[in-house]
Amino acid sequence: MKQCENTSDLWDVRRSTNIVARLSTCAQTWDLVIAGGGITGAGIAREAARRGLRVLLVERQDFAWGTSSRSSKMVHGGLRYIAQGDIKTTLHSVRERERLMREAPGLVDQMPYIMPHYKGRFPGPKIFGLLLMVYDFLAGKRYRKFHNATELSKMLPGLATEGLLGGTEFADAVTDDSRLVMRVLHEAIRDGAEVINYAAVAGVERIDGKVSAVHITDELTGERITLSTNAVVNATGAWADVLRAQEGEQAQIRPARGSHIVLSAEKLPVPVSLTVLHPQDQRPIFVYPWEGRTVVGTTDLDHPDTSNTEASMTQQELDYLLALLAHQYPDAHITSNDVISSWAGVRPLVSSGALNPSKEKRDHSIWDDQGLVTVSGGKLTTFRLIALDVLNTAKAYLPDMPDQDDDAAVLAPADTSHPRFSVLTPQQQRRLGGHYGSDLNQLLAEAEENELSEVPGSCALWAELRWAAAHESVVHLDDLLLRRTRIGLLVEDGGMIFEDRIRAICQPLLAWSDTQWQQEASRYREIWHQHYSLPVAETSTTVQPALVRTA
Repeated sequence: MKQCENTSDLWDVRRSTNIVARLSTCAQTWDLVIAGGGITGAGIAREAARRGLRVLLVERQDFAWGTSSRSSKMVHGGLRYIAQGDIKTTLHSVRERERLMREAPGLVDQMPYIMPHYKGRFPGPKIFGLLLMVYDFLAGKRYRKFHNATELSKMLPGLATEGLLGGTEFADAVTDDSRLVMRVLHEAIRDGAEVINYAAVAGVERIDGKVSAVHITDELTGERITLSTNAVVNATGAWADVLRAQEGEQAQIRPARGSHIVLSAEKLPVPVSLTVLHPQDQRPIFVYPWEGRTVVGTTDLDHPDTSNTEASMTQQELDYLLALLAHQYPDAHITSNDVISSWAGVRPLVSSGALNPSKEKRDHSIWDDQGLVTVSGGKLTTFRLIALDVLNTAKAYLPDMPDQDDDAAVLAPADTSHPRFSVLTPQQQRRLGGHYGSDLNQLLAEAEENELSEVPGSCALWAELRWAAAHESVVHLDDLLLRRTRIGLLVEDGGMIFEDRIRAICQPLLAWSDTQWQQEASRYREIWHQHYSLPVAETSTTVQPALVRTA
């Protein structure tokens, strides 16, 4: 049930609606206001809305703008937790991994992983095999398998062979992280949540110490509105301390940057995710296939800058990843000239005082400051369990929250009823079903005849740009090319080698004048070159919005 008088979704009309005026028509008191539109906030909105709560989610930037579009794209069970003796966390993660693969085939898919073993290097095949025995037991399936050196060299041509003993195969899963956020948000909206990007929680008000209202700022116009609410959830990840600091609370988050590079699959073909230890510090690095490309990452460095700007890979990180490839694939001769794009994400680690961010725990933590419920840390894989923990904490302020089956599916099945579904290849059918779920029928219905082909260099169809521009609250061009679709990460020049066609599809739907298009294209190129390409000399990283809404 929608809570605002205007029955059209804020989601669809964000570009042209005065959000402050619109919110003034909404329910007098919200049960829950969520700050943060990443996977954690989306999961909380989804679980709260299915319980019939009056839910408003706001995101200061774009949905999945932070960590949730710049992760390693892996839905994994937390193999490292077994080595740390944390069996409970591994069990929860493995079960959530299996659940997501069942609910969203084509969006969350099993991926084989291989750890090669070299003479004299840790871990050896026996020790690693014992670890995987426990991992498979928790999953209730046997994925582990050993390949001798000859078999492994055939599977992974070009892999360094000196001292190679073989490799152990196991399984986890891979996803498109920002697309997963969007699917969860779609489900939340269908159950009644209101969801807005480019709007921020600027502070809270209290009565007798408890949260009673929240200040919302429209980031495009600067206007502000105060809304009554029973509770506020601070799900802003690496930026969680910003809101808590206004309430006089101590900092708890240790932001850590992880960077990746994208290469062509022709330059570095890998059919599985390769897990290798970096020769400099013995950290595990992944080399894996994703959306038709090969990705290498991640680094792990402190990132104390929590300003409202994009993170970027540094030259030090690029050199570090290239050194790994030179060591593991010496004959490939991979250089920075082979890099198609990069991305850097900031992980919200809960600080324990460890000297190295890699040693910090990855589990989530929750703080309740009398109705300001903050959650941070945790894994993409367990977003549903994190959401349930948050609601369990917030229920003290939500006396009317009804009980709900905590094991209910997060994602509805794909709608494959449109006749055009049959003309897609099996791979396209699976991918689109996973990426769009119950919206797939409408996506296919609205596609132009020539838009069911793939954008060269990616797995995305041209029709996906049309759908996202029309229905997914796209405000800026980077929303469309970096998050709704991943063309900006997969195609040369951030996808702008196809600028004319992208413009022809999107400009009418977004109601941009020719001048606005030029502003957006210029803005996008600056963002891409500064933050998603090779490292550049340090300059100002603040990019001003090209479009400012006043009504």
